[in-house]
Amino acid sequence: MNQEILNFSQMHAEPAWLSDLRQKAALEFENLELPNIERVKINRWGLDHLSISENEEIGSVPTFTEIPNHPLLVQVGSQTVMEQMTPNLAEQGVIFTDFNSALTEIPELLEENFGSVVPFNESRLTAANTVTFNSGLVLYVPDGVEVLEPIESILMQEGSSEVPFNKRILIIVGKNAKVDYLERLETSDEQSSKAKANIVVEVIAKAGAQVKFAAIDRLGENVTASVVRRGLIGDNATVDWSVGVMNDGNVVADFDSDLKGNGSHSQIKVVGISTGHQTQGIDTRVTNFGLNSVGHILQNGVILDKGTLTFNAIGHIIKGAKNADAQQSSHVLMLSDKGRGDANPILLIDENEVTAGHAASVGQVDEEDLFYLQSRGLDEETAKRLVIRGFLGSVVSEIPVKSVQAEFIETIERKLGM
Repeated sequence: MNQEILNFSQMHAEPAWLSDLRQKAALEFENLELPNIERVKINRWGLDHLSISENEEIGSVPTFTEIPNHPLLVQVGSQTVMEQMTPNLAEQGVIFTDFNSALTEIPELLEENFGSVVPFNESRLTAANTVTFNSGLVLYVPDGVEVLEPIESILMQEGSSEVPFNKRILIIVGKNAKVDYLERLETSDEQSSKAKANIVVEVIAKAGAQVKFAAIDRLGENVTASVVRRGLIGDNATVDWSVGVMNDGNVVADFDSDLKGNGSHSQIKVVGISTGHQTQGIDTRVTNFGLNSVGHILQNGVILDKGTLTFNAIGHIIKGAKNADAQQSSHVLMLSDKGRGDANPILLIDENEVTAGHAASVGQVDEEDLFYLQSRGLDEETAKRLVIRGFLGSVVSEIPVKSVQAEFIETIERKLGM
């Protein structure tokens, strides 16, 4: 494996620090454990297989009836097929490009920040990502720059390819800077091959930065995936997450915020749907390190058929984080008596003078809500659809691109069979 890593690094002219980091992760890989997610047996999924390769040819490329006028980066497999950047943002020093290009444009920033939020030796999956990621992107917003238009990425897994869909995304937002970022993980329509995906996203928000991170995950039925997204949040900085977990295959996910700074804030909204025989296990964590830090978690999920959906919400207030606030709410709607749903609240409090709370439920659609809507003239099916859409609407409204909002709603209705 070491020679394979070295060959890949040399072929892509990677700097010594990255090549060495890949080698180090490969050496420590065998001594690391898989992450433990309640009721999800990921040891059977083969996500920790070490294989570094890339797509040699590009299959389906997304088509646009109208090219959006905001910054956009599109990757198909490991290949970048489109980069669009507005001149005014480029003039202000904003960089939004594929990972290899960023290694040339801002090498010092990458060396300083890569792995600082998600270290390779955290688990077998993070080590595997460090060893085998074959593509990705970097977004850098300099100090004081406010990006007024959304920045969007479309990362498409080729359904006809068995090449692992292994990505590394690094987002660095400078002091008092502001940005809205939209990420879309998708599988092309003509999916025929089984594939693995290992995605790691690191978001660094410097003091006073404001980041809104929205994501829609729509990987295909034959894609088994691990998705890690984590933010490192500085003094008086904010990272708000809105994630739609709409995959059709088996997925484990970690969505985390490390509130390192005093006065730091993070709100994590996650909605998910599990259908068929798929299993989705989602750990959402907020760790309060800073004084007066605030972290809130909201998770809503729907289960149909024989699907399994597990929400673990973890709020951890570290010793010394006085006046911290950790709140969480997780709810699962069961639309089938053959499915499996879990909402597990966890609070770890190591400090006094804090505020913390949790709520969790697993149940059917509220009959009172249905009765109210039907009393206004709606039939039962329409009433149920509106209740479910409202239940999942917390993320839909946060998507910064209207056309993508509409696509998201279509995806929800497709998965619900409506």
